[in-house]
Amino acid sequence: MKRVLLFVALVCISLSTFAAKPKFEVKHLEPLSWWVGMTTPLQLMVNADGVSAYDVAILPEGQGVELKAVHKADSPNYLFLDVAIASDAQPGEYLLRFSNGRTKHDVKYRIDERREGSRERQSFTNADFVYLIMPDRFANGDASNDNTDDTAEKVDRSKPWLRHGGDLQGMIDHLDYIADLGATAIWSTPLLLDNENGASYHGYSCSDYYRIDPRFGSNELYRTYVEECHKHGLKVIMDVVPNHSSTTHWWYDDQPFEDWTHQWDSYTQSNWTFSTNMDFNASKADLYQMESGWFDRSMADMNLDNEYLLNYFKQWAVWWVEYADLDGFRVDTYPYNEKRPMSEWCKSVMAEYPNFNIVGEVWTSSIPQLAYWQGGNYNKDGFNSHLKSIMDFPLHDAMRSAMCEGGGDGGWGQGMTRIYETLSHDFVYHDLQNMMIMADNHDTERIGDVCDGDVRKLKIVHTLLCTMRGMPQMLYGDELLFRSSDRSMGHPTLRCDFPGGWAGDEKNLFDKSQHEGDAKVLYDYIRKLINWRKSKEVIHSGKTLHFIDRDNTYAFFRYNDTDVVFVYVNNSGREHEIPWERYEEISADLFEGVDVVTGETVTMKGYKVAPMTALVVEFKR
Repeated sequence: MKRVLLFVALVCISLSTFAAKPKFEVKHLEPLSWWVGMTTPLQLMVNADGVSAYDVAILPEGQGVELKAVHKADSPNYLFLDVAIASDAQPGEYLLRFSNGRTKHDVKYRIDERREGSRERQSFTNADFVYLIMPDRFANGDASNDNTDDTAEKVDRSKPWLRHGGDLQGMIDHLDYIADLGATAIWSTPLLLDNENGASYHGYSCSDYYRIDPRFGSNELYRTYVEECHKHGLKVIMDVVPNHSSTTHWWYDDQPFEDWTHQWDSYTQSNWTFSTNMDFNASKADLYQMESGWFDRSMADMNLDNEYLLNYFKQWAVWWVEYADLDGFRVDTYPYNEKRPMSEWCKSVMAEYPNFNIVGEVWTSSIPQLAYWQGGNYNKDGFNSHLKSIMDFPLHDAMRSAMCEGGGDGGWGQGMTRIYETLSHDFVYHDLQNMMIMADNHDTERIGDVCDGDVRKLKIVHTLLCTMRGMPQMLYGDELLFRSSDRSMGHPTLRCDFPGGWAGDEKNLFDKSQHEGDAKVLYDYIRKLINWRKSKEVIHSGKTLHFIDRDNTYAFFRYNDTDVVFVYVNNSGREHEIPWERYEEISADLFEGVDVVTGETVTMKGYKVAPMTALVVEFKR
């Protein structure tokens, strides 16, 4: 009897031990797939409990997909696999076989055939007009995904700092509106999962780099959105954030390497002083804090000096371009990244897509510091960012200051002289065509607030955006005089909902028949200029000649061999006669032109411009 009981006990212990043993499961395998014919090397990141104890093989053999090396991380729950894909490899499904001498586990991995012409894809250029959308505040096309079981924050439209429910389907539903306005590209703030407990609507604290936030839709719907944009003649610019991830990211509590993110003894924020990158007098300590300090308590600062993380981000960028058929990137907080790894990142993306464009957010009012970050710029330290485009914040600042001084008589350094002086520094820049110009964005006060709702000032602003050098960008709703509901609350209220984007809204401003008053006047004016700009090569790539005055007026010409566009801004409070003879070095042979807005033929000699008014006239040479 004792023997029987002992046998039963041993069997029970054995069964309980077997039952308690966790089943091997790959939790994350990234990139999610790959393609034959890519320039970017493939390094798979595998996340599974105890995976470092396993051997790995790729099956079937002899198909052109070969495992070249296996790298262990600091955490036993990661492996990094270098995979070589021959140019003649067979597309299809492969198996990653994990074995530990006792068991074998197979995980499927897909290698696809590359989209035809993918490498040669075109990108956004200075011929485009970019419309900036904040998805959560644009339109709610699918109320069923407002709240999901696997995300923390729920929709509450009554509070400006919480999620409101806008999504990808809402964006798809209103592509006609954007295309009709005349925009040719859409930049949306991030759509990837942001699973913070509060204020997650902005999307800049990524919780999963390979997953669209389910409250916006799915990876598949994002690909559909890009496809629909292309059908409407709209390019898609994806907003990416390699500088920081969310502390809710799935890897945060078990990072592959100890230096995957920047670690401090206590919370240390960036000092925001990215002049330390080019300042010969800057201390190493200040530079380190600028690069390695956190952007916010919930945003873990990524360490791009870690070669595995840098590879991860190179592949991640390329994966989204290839998977979704993207047309460009906007990089958030660009100078806060380690500059040489980010230079490698840009170079890697451009190697895969030679015609691609990447615009970096370099938020500075210093023109020399801004110029430093544009790829190909002559920098004394020899640094080349390989970043093709930069955002022109000095011009942004000048336009806003000039509008605040509208109605006055100007003077030295005031009014429109600010814009003249800013553009007088264009000699500093390496590539004027690849500069994004704007009067506002989702992080700055709305231009409607800056201009205090004065439609005359807003017409001037958008005249400048449509006629100056560079790639113009406009924040959604600016065309309809959108303003913050409460400026004291900052970002949440300037990022207002688009009326008509939600069921039950009293007005539907996506419907032009419901436009009225100053909003209608402004919309019609902007729409006319944007659509006119589309086909004007002289605006896209022509030279600029401008003339200085101290009376709060500004005159400039955009010209090439065949066309001339004359722009005159009267930002003062009194009528001005255009001094046409003063411009004789270019105007001597220009007599009658066409007013771009009215379509009327005009003669410039003796022409008078009303206060707070802009004039755009085009001539044929």
